[in-house]
Formats: sequence, C-alpha cells, structure tokens
Amino acid sequence: MNILFVVSQSSDWPIDIPGVTVVTAQTYLMDPEYGDCNSTKVFNLCRTYRYQSEGYYVSLLAEARGHQPVPDVEAMKDLHSKTLTHDVSDKLRDLIDCSFVRDTANFVDLNIYFGRDAGQKHQPISEQLFKLLRTPVLHARFERANDDWRLCGIYSGSVKDIPAHHLESTRAAIVEHLREQKIRGSSPPSDRHALAILYDPQRPESPSNPEALGKFAEAARAVGIHAEVISQRDRRRLADFDALFIRETTSVDHYTYDIARQAVEAGLVVIDDPDSILRCTNKIYLSELLARNHIPIPKTLVVHRGNINQIVATLGLPCILKQPDGAFSVGVVKVESEEQLLEKVNTLLRESELVLAQEYLPTEFDWRIGVLDHRPLFVCKYYMAPGHWQIIKHEHSRMSEGRTEALSVGEVPDDVVSIAVQAANLIGDGFYGVDLKQVGNQYYVIEINDNPNVDAGNEDAILGDALYREVMGVFRKRIDARKGKHVP
Repeated sequence: MNILFVVSQSSDWPIDIPGVTVVTAQTYLMDPEYGDCNSTKVFNLCRTYRYQSEGYYVSLLAEARGHQPVPDVEAMKDLHSKTLTHDVSDKLRDLIDCSFVRDTANFVDLNIYFGRDAGQKHQPISEQLFKLLRTPVLHARFERANDDWRLCGIYSGSVKDIPAHHLESTRAAIVEHLREQKIRGSSPPSDRHALAILYDPQRPESPSNPEALGKFAEAARAVGIHAEVISQRDRRRLADFDALFIRETTSVDHYTYDIARQAVEAGLVVIDDPDSILRCTNKIYLSELLARNHIPIPKTLVVHRGNINQIVATLGLPCILKQPDGAFSVGVVKVESEEQLLEKVNTLLRESELVLAQEYLPTEFDWRIGVLDHRPLFVCKYYMAPGHWQIIKHEHSRMSEGRTEALSVGEVPDDVVSIAVQAANLIGDGFYGVDLKQVGNQYYVIEINDNPNVDAGNEDAILGDALYREVMGVFRKRIDARKGKHVP
C-alpha cells in the first residue's frame, strides 16, 4: 500500500519515515498522478481542517479516490463541533478519572502524535482520543475541579509546530501506527418497527410536500411500520425508532447531517445515511468520483487561485461556476464575459479554497432518475424555469420552477437509466436523484442528489402510491435484516 503524508508546505514535515511519500496539498489535489493511485492511504497533515479549506479538500478528494484519509471529513466535522469537549468527556468519563488520579498538578496538557502521548505518562487516554477523533496531531488539556478531572479543551495541531524534543517520539508513534489496523465497532440493532421522518414544514425547498409525507406514512403502515414525522427538536427520541427517513434538504454543515450520524450510531436504518450526504453535497467530490469511474460529465476544471486564467482556455464562454456545496440551484452561476468571470470566481473563492467550473450545456430539460437500493425507481424531465437556463430561478426573495414531466422507465433511453444507476451506485445503496443532460445522443451526469424530490403530483405521476410502497418496502427489508429476521 502507498503511504502519503500530505502537508501544506514541504518544509512542514521534518521527519524521514521509510516507505512514506511526503507531498504538498496542492500537488495531491491537482496532479493527475495522485488521482490515479490505487491502494493508497493518505495522512492529512495540513495546517488547518477548516471547512472548505485546502486541508478539507485533501481528505474529501482522498475519500473520492478511495485513499482512506486520516482524518476523514467526518472526523474534521467532529473537530469543529461546538459540543466536541462535552461529547468526548461523556464518552471517556471513567477513563479520564482513572488517568489523572495520581497527578498532583491542577492542569495536565497532552501532546498526542498518532495516538501516542509525547510525555509517555498517559498512553491509554491518548490512544482513546486518537481512536475517537482519528487525527494525527492532537492537543488536549485536562483540569482538576473539586478532586474530579475534566477535559476542558481539545484541538488538532500542526506538524510544523512539533517541537524538536518530540520528533523522536512522533517518529516512533508513526512507525507503530503503520503496523496496526484500527477497527471501529458497530451499534446493536433496535427491537421495534418504527420509522422517523425528519421534516421541517418551514423550509419551502423541502424534498417532499405534505401530501407526499402522508402517502409515505400510509405506505409504511401497509408494510407493517409505524411512521412518525419528527423535527430536529425530537432528536433525543431517535433511539425509539428503527429507521430514519430524511425529508429535508441536507448539508454537511447542518443539523440534518448530525442527526443522520446520531441515528447511524444508534443502530437505525438511515436514508440518506451520513456518508451519502457527505458525498452528494460537495460538487468537487462528485466531479472527482465520476471522472475516476469513467462516468460522462461535462468538461470540468477544479479552480483555485492559481489557475483562474485557465478557465476560459479550457471551457470557453459562457461557462458555469459552482459553489461546491450549493443546493437547489443556489451557488451556481453562468458567466458570459471574462470580467464577470473574475468577479464571480473571486467571490466564490472567498468561501472555499476550490470551486468547480464546467462547460455550459444549454438544454430544454434535465433528466432526473430516482435510484433506490441500486435500482431505478422513477424518471422525470425537469424543464427549465420560464426565461431561465436552470430548472429553478431565484429572483429576489422568490423562487420559480420549470414544470415536471414524469415518464415510465421504459420510455427513457437505456443509456440514461444505465448511466444514472452506475453513478448512484458509486455513492451507496440509498435514495438518490441523478441529474443528466442530453446533448444529441450524448448524456452527461450533472450531479447526484441525496434526498431527491418526491412531491405528490410530480415524481409519483406514473407509479402513484406504488412509489411510496417501494420506498417503505426497502425500509422494512433493511429493518428485518438488521434484526436477523427472514427477508423473503
């Protein structure tokens, strides 16, 4: 297996480790050689893991390439959680008390490199912190309060700041870690047949309208599942359910992702699961994943501050600029002049280290293939909003949409369905909406959406109530399988 240590600057890494290749983040992100590497493990040692920073994209694209990043993006999300200290303290409360019982000081600072305490006094707690947060360099402070010890702060560190007297212990920790395999456990299953449907009636862009939610609940009853619509305020009750069906617009930087993760950790069947949310909600990840697996996509350029001048030469004008985590056509702009291009791309780069640029492919409609459990479920044509180049037009505080035309799977060109299912299968076995453009006889995947729209009167126009029963049938099958029951 190839071992890559990815750093912000080559001067950041002072240690020679046999069998390890050190590359800069810019090289890893942009050099095609690393995109084509197989059997690779990436240790992300960038200076920051801030959302949409260079370090964030190293791990995101490493996941797309199958490179097993440490930390992964899920771990980065944990590191920036406002409840991180509290959550870690709860999980390690007994170990914290045992670890510092003999310490006479009121504060203890731990410098943890690849799971090893540089001070060599508190190895068990250091190993557990590394397992929980999966981050190569960690700094933690514990304090005594009324004869009890508590964690009062923990954060990721930078390899460039490792002091000289810690380098040898860091080297030993790395060598030891590379010999070991970390295995994460799984949660036990629940014993009931109940489904929670997460929904926010205040969000007009929710992927299902109230009538569709009623049909989902009715279909659930038909297959022996009690369904209840819940909101984020009900997240403490997740353990009362066997499954979670998210009918909200998702984002990694949103409570929907946190609730999905909480549900998975509690042993629920979850659609869509946090991995699907993570993969579908970033266009940079999708672009890399689709291209690596030879799924046709529009001509594409990953843009950073150093290659802005290549956009026009590569894609021409007009072209499309995309905010990596935009949804419902937000953060997607068409630029028609170089002046407008510079203005828009610089605006987007202030929010994210990378931006996606694609060739402009004007079409009358987009294909939408709904894929569930590796199978096509429904097909629609989403027509462009009147007088606009997208299916959704945002104007001031108003939103208008083009019409939706549902078709049977048999009415659609075979290539459309085949490409869509191949693309969705790269994400997982959840519920996805794959959008494609057709130019002549060529088809291009534009994006893969988790939580695709199912609105009564639109996507269900061909299958009717059978569409809702298909979805609930998958939930029933997975709940039964998790409980060890016979699945016909």
